[in-house]
Amino acid sequence: MSQVHWTRREFLHTVFVTGVAATYGASLLQGCVKHQETTNTFIAKVADYESDIASSIIAGIRELSITPSEIKGKKILLKPNLIESGIGGIHLTTHPLVIRGAIEAFLKLGAKQVVVGEASGHTRDTMRIIEDVGLIDILSEDDIPFVDLNYDDVYTIPNLQHFSKLKTLSLPETLHEVDWIVSMPKMKTHHWAGFTLSMKNLFGILPGIIYGWPKNVLHYAGIDECILDINAAVKPHFAIVDGIVGMEGDGPIMGTPRSAGVLVMGRNLPAVDATCVRIMGYDPRKVSYLRKASEFLGPIEEPYINQHGEAIRSVLAKFSLEEKIPAHRKLL
Repeated sequence: MSQVHWTRREFLHTVFVTGVAATYGASLLQGCVKHQETTNTFIAKVADYESDIASSIIAGIRELSITPSEIKGKKILLKPNLIESGIGGIHLTTHPLVIRGAIEAFLKLGAKQVVVGEASGHTRDTMRIIEDVGLIDILSEDDIPFVDLNYDDVYTIPNLQHFSKLKTLSLPETLHEVDWIVSMPKMKTHHWAGFTLSMKNLFGILPGIIYGWPKNVLHYAGIDECILDINAAVKPHFAIVDGIVGMEGDGPIMGTPRSAGVLVMGRNLPAVDATCVRIMGYDPRKVSYLRKASEFLGPIEEPYINQHGEAIRSVLAKFSLEEKIPAHRKLL
């Protein structure tokens, strides 16, 4: 990858302008994410963030039978979880070295361009987050654009699923201008949803200038219901879950670090999240939005998920829940 020599101020200005302008040219793949009889997920053991993460992601993509033509020449949007600045908090955000690994993997497989985008739900200044966690250095070194989706131009579509009370969904224009949307969450427990993984991560697609901070409109409309509506509308193409170090307890910001030593990947987000919940030591059928998603977005039952890479039992890492939290009690 090319090396660039920008000052931080020059880089921040450039990526902000890039995010607002949204100058990427291809349109989203059309059609619904359809329920499949079976689907595939991939688990990679990754000891730490200094490991060869790009190779693990490439291995997963190949094991999942994603063909070179599906990636070659395409524009890829990586959507990490950048909830807070997380200085010293390795468990708060998708690790920048996992993001770098995904960038390298997609470019090695022939992608035309990779862009990183996020609409942080807790902090209006997303640029501060990417600087605090060290992501700005990686993006500037690798010449990768960042789009602050909180302030992107938007387009509005009808909410066709009607799980929530929302009549429409306003989405960033950047989604129209990429070929692949890749959800890259941190593996966490969650105060309201039980678990926050690749499906819940798509809350960070919706712009704060429309939905507020911390996406209060979505909370009022129903978290589980909005997860379903957003995933059905956005139609993400792939997920890479950072479970090398996750968060247990009162997530997504008040919990504590929990090492699981895995990356979990797949095309079908309900199946990926169900696999993650099993790695975390729980039954995904008890997670209400996953149970509902299994009816129309993809399977969560083990017989319908072909597991590649590591077996779940070999990477099992029990995450703690808190009985005092209502959303956790029903999962115990």
